[in-house]
Order: sequence, then C-alpha cells, then structure tokens
Amino acid sequence: MKLYQKYIILHYLKNFFIIFISLEFFYVGIDVLSNYKDFPNSANLQLLYVVFKTLDAINYSVPLSIVFAMIVTKFAMIKSNELVTLYAIGITKRDVVKPLFFSALSLTLVYISLNFTSFAYAYEYSRNLLKYSTVATASNSLFLKNDNQYIFFKKLDPIKKQATDIKIFNIIEHDLTQIVSAKSAYFDGKNWVLHDVTIIKKPKVTSIDSEGIKEIYQDRYIALKDFRPKIIENVHKGEYNMSILDTIDAIMFFSSQDVNLDRIKTLLYSQLFFPLFAPLLVLILFYRLPISSRFFNAAFLSFTFIFTTLSIWGILFILTKLSSTSVIYPEIGVILPISLIAIYALGQYYKEN
Repeated sequence: MKLYQKYIILHYLKNFFIIFISLEFFYVGIDVLSNYKDFPNSANLQLLYVVFKTLDAINYSVPLSIVFAMIVTKFAMIKSNELVTLYAIGITKRDVVKPLFFSALSLTLVYISLNFTSFAYAYEYSRNLLKYSTVATASNSLFLKNDNQYIFFKKLDPIKKQATDIKIFNIIEHDLTQIVSAKSAYFDGKNWVLHDVTIIKKPKVTSIDSEGIKEIYQDRYIALKDFRPKIIENVHKGEYNMSILDTIDAIMFFSSQDVNLDRIKTLLYSQLFFPLFAPLLVLILFYRLPISSRFFNAAFLSFTFIFTTLSIWGILFILTKLSSTSVIYPEIGVILPISLIAIYALGQYYKEN
C-alpha cells in the first residue's frame, strides 16, 4: 500500500469514527430522554438497556457515517489543496477513490457480518427491557401449523429453547389421526425432544369391527424437525427481527408451506444488500465534487450532499417497508434499487477514468 493511500484511509477512518460516535450519542440520548419514565428500576437493567439501544443504533449510524465520512474527508482535502497536489503529481481520481471505496466496503461487510450473530436481536432485547424489565420474555399459548400438523405450546422460552405443555395434532386428509401431548420439551438444535409423552392414535374407521383408539405412554419422543424456537416465536408475534442465519432457516422451513415469505425475504435482503448502498454512494458522490474550493460554495454543497444521502437512505428505507408488507415484491423493493445504484456507480467510475 502506497503512502498517500495510507494517509487517505487513516483520515477517512478518523472521520468515520468521529461521526459514528456522534450519531450514536445523539440517537441513544434522544431515546433515553424519550423513554426515561419507562426505564426498569434496576440500575443494571438500565445500563443493559442503554447497551442494547447503542447496538440497535448501529443499524442507522453505520451506513450514514460511511457516506458522511467520505464527504468530510474530501472537503478537508479540497480545503487544504491536498487533492490538487495529488492530481498534480500524476495520481488519478481512480487511485484516490480506491482507498475510500474499499474502506467503506470493508466497514459495510463488518456491519453485515454482525447480523449473523445475536446483534440482530438488540432492538427486541431493548424493547423487552423497557416493557417487561427482562431481556427475553416467554411466549404463551402459541398455536401454529406445520405441514399436516397443528402445534400448541402453552409456554415457550426461545432463549432457553424450552417449552411446556405441548400438543401436536396430526391431520391427514382433513381427518385427525394422532394427538401427541407432552409436559415439557427442549430443542436440541435439530429436533424437539418431548418428555412425559402421551400419544393418542385414532385409526381410520371402516367398519364396526375396526380397531379403536389407542393410548401410548413414552418417556421421550422426537418431533418437529428444524422447527426452531426463534422461528416459532417470531411467526407467532408477526415480527421478524432475526439474524441472517435464522432468516435463512425460516425461508427454507416455510418454503414448502403455503406461507407468505415476503416479510422474511425483505428482512434477509435488507440485511445483506441494503447496507451496500453506502459504499456505492461513496463512489458516486466522490465524482460530484470539483477539485478546488474556488469552484463552489462549500457550505451549500456540503448541505446538498448530506441532504442527498439522507434522501436516498430514506427512499430505500420506505421501499423496504413497502416490501415487508407485500405492497411490492422484495426483489423489486430492495434488490432492484441497490442494483441500479451499483450500475450507475460503476458506470460513473469507468466513465471518469
């Protein structure tokens, strides 16, 4: 890596972290002032709420900070005539924009990778602390359908992956064939393991001599393959705050069933593709600035760039919400706009060079 590239990257990262920390403090500060009266009584839980809300704020502050840091960095280089100096010694626009773009892309990929972890549940945890003074809440009286089965959970703890009072009704051709009841169960990572199980089998009656109902008792029973607790809870609540891995599992699980997957697909696309608008916008906006401050009003142009960034982010956010409610297809609401921005950014890159 050349010396001028290290210089650009260091200044960009410095500006990024200054803007990022400022946006984090602003977001969390406004939230704390708005919800302080509803805070849990425990100081530990209050601190935990602030931590989770800080993590939740990353979803908004990182993409904006990536673009704003490029704007600040280039304005600083223009004001100090560093940009003119770099061009004067034979360094091209491509050479200058590369460290900015790849720094922005690296930060975006780090952010996307966070959504593979429990970071994706930060908003849910903060909301639970505010409402129930606990990180996770158990769901009660869940009734769900899975293929030819109807499942009832009296109580489900998604964090401990445990449930109590489970009933599984097997239906074949609109006929109830079996009822599996268990006092407790846990998810072992692949299947639900039921304990203290009672199985009632109802054979198909064809004549008066047909076999009657059978009742079987078992200590252990395996059922509901790949029916993950987090999928159960989110489907029951109608919310899809899930990590990327859980979202992929949910799509694979429900793809064979008659379930609308638009909201789950939107969540997956917004976690994987939506953040990419930031490095692409860095590439686009870089070429919109002249090389010398003599050719523009710095205050007005910086306002224009910030307004443009917020407008594009807002439009993409609205399209994501429309996709999650099935107003438009997720592929059209999330992937298509990002693809168009990518095509324009690459076209601008090759045109200017």
